Amino acid sequence: MNTKVWIVDKNVDNLESNPQIVDAANFLRENEVVALPTETVYGLGGNAESDEAVAEIFAAKGRPGDNPLIIHIADKEQLSRFVSEVPRTAEVLMDAFWPGPLTIVFNKKEGVLSEKATAGLSTVAVRMPDHPVALALLKSCGLPIAAPSANSSGKPSPTSAEHVLDDLNGKIAGVLDGGPTGVGVESTVVDCTEAVPVILRPGGVTKEQLEAVIGEVRVDPALTDEASKPKSPGMKYKHYAPNAPLYLVSGTRDFLQRLVEEKEREGLSVGVLTTEEYVNQFTADVVLACGHRAELETVAAALYDTLRRFNQLKVDIIFSEMFPNEGVGHAIMNRLLKAAGNKIIGE
Repeated sequence: MNTKVWIVDKNVDNLESNPQIVDAANFLRENEVVALPTETVYGLGGNAESDEAVAEIFAAKGRPGDNPLIIHIADKEQLSRFVSEVPRTAEVLMDAFWPGPLTIVFNKKEGVLSEKATAGLSTVAVRMPDHPVALALLKSCGLPIAAPSANSSGKPSPTSAEHVLDDLNGKIAGVLDGGPTGVGVESTVVDCTEAVPVILRPGGVTKEQLEAVIGEVRVDPALTDEASKPKSPGMKYKHYAPNAPLYLVSGTRDFLQRLVEEKEREGLSVGVLTTEEYVNQFTADVVLACGHRAELETVAAALYDTLRRFNQLKVDIIFSEMFPNEGVGHAIMNRLLKAAGNKIIGE
């Protein structure tokens, strides 16, 4: 398959009528899959009402079939097409955070969306992306679009069109190149089908921000307790992993440096993931700064690109610093723990 690339300037007016957008929208209406930029990561979009299109998404990614997909829309009015009810808490969250990096789980209407898209669940996860190219594409095609991250399943999510092509060139119909993304980690997923909303995945909207507008919000126990059964099937899989084994290090930077030297004596090429503040405190084959520790939003924005750079530099093992597990740091640590397969080395 020849993967087409459309380069679109997100800052121009009338994007819906842009020939590149219109062409990509036609591909979606023909049940082809197209990668598109969002404010979080690039998504791999397909018609959420088509079993054929959704099957192509799963095949291109190598994604397990019991891992439901998030549905992307351009207008809240589209919800009535496939959602059975909109709870008051969901209305408040949509008013506060849509468009934006927040996914809301609703009870679905039966017989509208592909059962493959929702993995046979009675619920559906929906969001409205805050990216002009994504919104223009969604409006142009007029469809609810299922769009997981546009990467090979289990690998770091893509934050540029180049990342998408690294993984999926020749496997998908096209890529809309709208430049690098902003937030860098996926959307927060909140289940609003219960009396007290539950965070199923931390992301670009923090627990503190949610509680500021709707009050109490619980966190799915599966996020912190490996013994708990995940409410969402997709949460049980390893994600975001670089090619080399990744270990999180709980301890001083001197301790991390000793780990590096131990592995180098074994003849291994060692990578270190740190931040701009401490990049000069480590001596290793590859030391990469992932944003500024004092501004965790920059760490989130750079995380997946940094993990992919370790792949390009072909290290044998990676040691990463840990980050405060609060605010956006909750999302960063969630992604790093999944990328590391929960491997932590303590001092």
